Amino acid sequence: MKQLFDFLPIVLFFVIYKFFLDLPDELLLGVNSLLPFMALTPGNHSDAIYLATLVAILATIIQVGISATILKKVEKMPLITLGLLVVFGGATLLLKDPLFIQWKPTAINWLFGLGFLLSQFIGKKPLVQRMMSQAISIDDDRVWLKLNLSWVLFFALSGFANLLVAPAIDPLGFGFTESTWVDFKLFGLMGMTIAFVIAQAFYLSRFMNTTAEGHD
Repeated sequence: MKQLFDFLPIVLFFVIYKFFLDLPDELLLGVNSLLPFMALTPGNHSDAIYLATLVAILATIIQVGISATILKKVEKMPLITLGLLVVFGGATLLLKDPLFIQWKPTAINWLFGLGFLLSQFIGKKPLVQRMMSQAISIDDDRVWLKLNLSWVLFFALSGFANLLVAPAIDPLGFGFTESTWVDFKLFGLMGMTIAFVIAQAFYLSRFMNTTAEGHD
């Protein structure tokens, strides 16, 4: 349930973008009256990215607010995500340039990757061990180190994949459309994450079995 809650802003971004043309004109004009800088034009799908970005920012703010008030706990990753979304999303809205919001997935993945990498040199345990050691008992520090490095590689590749699909960046000239990037942002990056977590679980199961047998 928590994972679904975490993905909610991305899902809303996708839904608003894809169904922008089906939204009532009154709703778009109402947004314009509250936030004149939005300047949304009913029937103009090129404005979909801006409304989707606004909804994602608001959803993430609400998400963090709920965690703070109801769960009484806000983890660092959602706060970092919110900060980057406000910066990159805000720049997209104010400058009317999709480039910034398309850079956001890369920036956040690379920032998380850097955090995991630096954790191997700061503190006694790599970040993945600090996050998972309470749920998983593995005595071999080399396993935790390999697992942490795998997360570094995953974040690096995810960030690079986003660059290749994002049409406003597209360093190799693949020519993907904005709609394809929105699809990739939800299904591609989420699919990569799910596949990586499953592969990680299989990898960890080998050492968990070994640990359990050692205690018998």
